[in-house]
Amino acid sequence: MAALFPPPPGPRFVLRGTQSPVNTLHFCPASQALESPLLFSGSQSGLVHIWSLQTRRTVAALNGHRGQGVTWLKTLPQGHQLLSQGRDLRLCLWDLAEGRNTIMDTVQLDSVGFCKSSVLAREQLCWMLAVPGKGSDEVQILEMPSKTSVCTLKPEADAKAGMPMCLGLWQTSSSPRPLLLAGYEDGSVTLWDISERKVCSRIACHEEPVMGLDFDSQKAKGVSGSAGKVLAVWSLDDQQSLQVCKTHELTNPGIAQVTIRPDHKILATAGWDHRIRVFHWRTMKPLAVLAFHSASVHCVAFATDGLLAAGSKDQRISIWSLYPCP
Repeated sequence: MAALFPPPPGPRFVLRGTQSPVNTLHFCPASQALESPLLFSGSQSGLVHIWSLQTRRTVAALNGHRGQGVTWLKTLPQGHQLLSQGRDLRLCLWDLAEGRNTIMDTVQLDSVGFCKSSVLAREQLCWMLAVPGKGSDEVQILEMPSKTSVCTLKPEADAKAGMPMCLGLWQTSSSPRPLLLAGYEDGSVTLWDISERKVCSRIACHEEPVMGLDFDSQKAKGVSGSAGKVLAVWSLDDQQSLQVCKTHELTNPGIAQVTIRPDHKILATAGWDHRIRVFHWRTMKPLAVLAFHSASVHCVAFATDGLLAAGSKDQRISIWSLYPCP
């Protein structure tokens, strides 16, 4: 008997050549790309590969982390500059303008944990950086590029939150006050007011460590995934109070990353069960389960045009074109 529904489509194409598990992915925004769209990937071997999506080949390989795994990548809005975080306890600032691939500056990190940093662009030449702090439960906030310490955020002792696992800096369009969302080892998500150095709100979303979160400032709504089976959707009200809206239980445990598409229509998760799952953001209706990779999917990233990339322990990067942006 013929299947009632056709299987989900395969990837549009696959990038090979990292020769190491892919830990993190980041699309260069279209306005920043030089001749063609670029994708950055960070590998377990410590290399950052720059991929041309036009030729589907590497443009360059950046070697700045002494063979230690790259855990986070982000381009800065003021030009062709890239931040890379590695397990060598360094955060490198790269100059990629005019074909250069040089390290302009480094920030020494105090934690070798799994927590990825976060950036908030303040002005054309100034930006704020959140990194895991010296204490196991601390987050350090720096003003960049001066590396001036703004503050250290540490939960109260009775909170027993554990290590920060993922960070998200942001601010509303109506207020210049920077805010930080942090997912912790105990499964909680906390909203920090950086100016006041205080916790605005804290919710217990998961029974396992929060592995990834993303926030939609337009809808004042976020989503988090953990080492368990549950995706949690939560909202933020006018009093800066977090509330869990709904939860969605997956078939298998382990969500390495969750990301909302720039147009706020869909979201994707990277699963330890080798699967990429796609959901409708407003309703959380499951839209697709993409079964291509042969090992854990470590990361997912969306381009501004809707293209989806996924990186895996199987050393491959799959590129998908699903539910195209209008």
